[in-house]
Amino acid sequence: MWRDAYKNLYVQVLAAVVAGVLLGYFWPLYGEAMRPLGDGFIKLVKMVIGPVIFLTIVVGMARMGELRHAGRIGVKALVYFEVLTTLALVIGLCVANLAQPGAGMNVDPAQLDAKKVGVYVDAAEHQSVVAFLLNIIPDTLVSAFVGADLLQVLFVAVLFGIALTRSGAAGRRVLDLCDEIAHVLFKIVAIIMRAAPIGAFGAMAFSIGRFGVDALVSLGWLLLAVYLTCFLFVFVVLGVVARLSGFSLWKFLVFIRRELMLVLGTSSSESALPRMLVRLEQAGCDRSVVGLVLPTGYSFNLDGTCIYLTMAAIFIAQAVGVQLSLRDELVLIGVLLLTSKGAAGVTGAGFTTLVATLAALNGKVPVEGVALVLGVDRFMSEARAITNLIGNGVATMVVARWEGLRDDARMHAAFERGPVEDTLDGAAPAPAAG
Repeated sequence: MWRDAYKNLYVQVLAAVVAGVLLGYFWPLYGEAMRPLGDGFIKLVKMVIGPVIFLTIVVGMARMGELRHAGRIGVKALVYFEVLTTLALVIGLCVANLAQPGAGMNVDPAQLDAKKVGVYVDAAEHQSVVAFLLNIIPDTLVSAFVGADLLQVLFVAVLFGIALTRSGAAGRRVLDLCDEIAHVLFKIVAIIMRAAPIGAFGAMAFSIGRFGVDALVSLGWLLLAVYLTCFLFVFVVLGVVARLSGFSLWKFLVFIRRELMLVLGTSSSESALPRMLVRLEQAGCDRSVVGLVLPTGYSFNLDGTCIYLTMAAIFIAQAVGVQLSLRDELVLIGVLLLTSKGAAGVTGAGFTTLVATLAALNGKVPVEGVALVLGVDRFMSEARAITNLIGNGVATMVVARWEGLRDDARMHAAFERGPVEDTLDGAAPAPAAG
């Protein structure tokens, strides 16, 4: 058994992460040079995410047949997302106030480097609720896939799925074609995933080589607080949610351990999205639920990102000696409920949201304070990405149970047996019944 362990993707990625850390620590210049490996792998995954999500949703909706059913799934998912993200924001706020990670730093705002956050300030100026909603509508049907915007792909897929259900025999022929194309795309995913250890090695070597461990020491308390808060949220909040939904969170985590290791190595929850679509179907969830809930969650259910954003905002306020009132903190939560939606799962993308949130506090906290967390953001991105992935996986399992579209016998059998790698090595998920 141990002789064949090296063939396991989980073992390969784990070994690559360790090798990347060692290279970045002992030979930082060489570690930095490995960045194209990590960036290249992420680009490969993002290349197929749009078509995979599109076909999964279209086939799932068309086979479901009942449009009202799809609408009900979407509404229930959004309600769940809003409740859990609000809870994540509140927990992050409470822990930051209790732990006081920025207290005593006494940073002079005038000494902060505004140039470092200039690009995020410019982007935040164009961020608004109206702009966010309008951005969901792509310029053309094709541009949704060119820009790799999940919400735009989701929008086009839902329209296409509705049209298929109303197209009779012609629609059924197109549906069969979409199903066949999905099989080919999942073969492409399987090919790309063979490069996952290389991508994880490059991403980790670059992180350690570029930022080193000095930043971890200087802002270690903030880093530790974020990791502990994400840990508590996963095993307490999501653990309770999973138990109420009739499954063990621990068994679920063991079932998706390969995807968790992939996210750990790449610092991006998007890297595991194509595989999670398959995993959740293997765990007994209907394709229609998986296709609608999981991609939507990547924009509306970023629990880890919400925890990080509240803690980072409070940390910056504490570091520059600003005392926020209860009203200010409630405003902070309210703003983040809006600005956190659509924050991408890629490393560093949350800074625009953080700047926009601080700006909403009427200048009480200088937006230049974001420069304080730039150095350790890369190391906190793993906690955010893993928490986001687990949160969206649990959300899909819960919504599927609510809709009576989760086969619990199949779920328990999958948890006992473990993930079926054959599905990822050449076949798309089995068609949903309907």
